[in-house]
Amino acid sequence: MEECRRGVPETVRRVAEEEGVRPEKLARRVAEGRVVVPAHADRREEVRPVGIGEGLRVKVNANVGTSPEVCDPDLEVEKARAAVEHGADTVMDLSTGGDLGKIRRRIMEAVDVPVGTVPVYEAAVEATSRGRAVVDMDEDDMLRAVERHMRDGVDFMTIHCAVTWDALNDLLRRGRLLGVVSRGGAIVAAWMIHHEEENPLYEHFDYILELAREHDVTLSLGDAMRPGSVLDANDPAQHRELLVQGELVDRCREYGVQAMVEGPGHVPLDQIPAVVRLQKRVCDGAPFYVLGPVPTDVAPGYDHIAAAIGGAIAAYHGADFLCYVTPAEHLALPDVRDVIEGVIAARIAAHAADTARGLEYAVKENEEMGRARWELDWERQFELALDPERARRYREERPPQAREQCSMCGEYCAIKIVREALERQRERS
Repeated sequence: MEECRRGVPETVRRVAEEEGVRPEKLARRVAEGRVVVPAHADRREEVRPVGIGEGLRVKVNANVGTSPEVCDPDLEVEKARAAVEHGADTVMDLSTGGDLGKIRRRIMEAVDVPVGTVPVYEAAVEATSRGRAVVDMDEDDMLRAVERHMRDGVDFMTIHCAVTWDALNDLLRRGRLLGVVSRGGAIVAAWMIHHEEENPLYEHFDYILELAREHDVTLSLGDAMRPGSVLDANDPAQHRELLVQGELVDRCREYGVQAMVEGPGHVPLDQIPAVVRLQKRVCDGAPFYVLGPVPTDVAPGYDHIAAAIGGAIAAYHGADFLCYVTPAEHLALPDVRDVIEGVIAARIAAHAADTARGLEYAVKENEEMGRARWELDWERQFELALDPERARRYREERPPQAREQCSMCGEYCAIKIVREALERQRERS
């Protein structure tokens, strides 16, 4: 942010060129905090720069990471690579099993996109590995984890710093169908309840800002109070936390630290536009990073589709960054196929929103696909597809009798019928 207040850094120029916007305009948005370009000070030459925020195409994040139940670092590296190969703009390592530092560094080495983490996970894992309960860690354990991740070179990190006693009391007093479903948020909330103290990540936020400024790490202000059921959406706890997120955005900007804001969660379809507009208002246009949102709770095994529906609406109304949801959400640790399907579903949502917002690249791609379909140019259709491999496989596994048509319509292909009629008309005239 400070560099953009003085001029146009090379990293920002590269993003501007890819997005088709003027470098000076993009630098001004970064300086104002309306766009972030996550790239650790030590990794700028290694990471493909990505801009997230106002006026840019909607971006997609893919989560990977081990669990205590399934700990295969090689698999997580493979998942991270598959996510990037299929179009993820960033990757987050959410590992909670195995050597977390080693896994984190392997994932960072494996991909050329910005990598994010959630340091409080590591603090909790370290506490349990020493035979203690998660709530027995002290505030220094949390802050040391933040510092360790920053020194390791992560480009952005989720900090659950906005859940305060007020928000937690709102939740406890009024109750919720699903309580706290954010894993990092649950760790922090349980610590606060056990110690009867304020959130240390909130109380020591200035120290976190000093570290973030030193390493140029983008902060993703986590939403510990995000709803895990559509029936819990937009309750006082969620809104109280959002007000604190807005306060912390202002503090980040004063420090010259890039920040984005995380949002829900499970939200009914009709409430998604209002949620986005409220966040943008309260947080003064800071980039909005949403998980889904998932507009119905009854789609286990298909939550990537539910999230794509909610994500398209959120992105059209102003959300900037979609965290993918895989078919395994709520059920199991995703495998490589789940990751790919989650990425593609989120990219469909992002592209649909960009199309509706009139972004030039999206309109052009739709135009080219329409032309390729009219010309029955199958190779060009595969090139333009968000998942070319899958599109090609469907056609090859169920081949038509004639090269031009597909096995759905065969000789009754609508395009072929009309084209042939137009050709006959031209011949007659």
